[in-house]
Amino acid sequence: MKLRWAALVVVLALGAMMPSTAGAQTDTTPPPRRESAGKLGQNYPNPFNPETTIPFTIGDTPMCEESGRTYRVTLRIYNVLAQLVAIPLLTGGGEKLENVPLTCGSYTAFWNGKYLDSDREVASGIYLYRLEVDGRAVVKKMIVMK
Repeated sequence: MKLRWAALVVVLALGAMMPSTAGAQTDTTPPPRRESAGKLGQNYPNPFNPETTIPFTIGDTPMCEESGRTYRVTLRIYNVLAQLVAIPLLTGGGEKLENVPLTCGSYTAFWNGKYLDSDREVASGIYLYRLEVDGRAVVKKMIVMK
């Protein structure tokens, strides 16, 4: 019975993240595309236990026209109930990726699979990681399997 409820929660959470489309749309022109200041790669390994690496890119690399510009970057991990689970560390710097100023380039983050500021490992399941660069967000999912 618990697995049925868990499956229902996962389906509802993933369904809530899907964009809704109107049935009777008269205008077929797509909305203007807003350039993203960051790109989020798939974590690896995926599924994982107990730790993972998350690649991401800031700016328009490899050309990077604004090489001196800094971006405000935040990377957070949530469970399917949208509860904050962790804030990964920037690989190489070791600082939490929360409002960190970064210039354009490719970076990686590291998550040890533990809850915020604790030694408890997270449970098996689906987690979402959200990269926010100057207020623009990109979300992907990952799986913890024990």
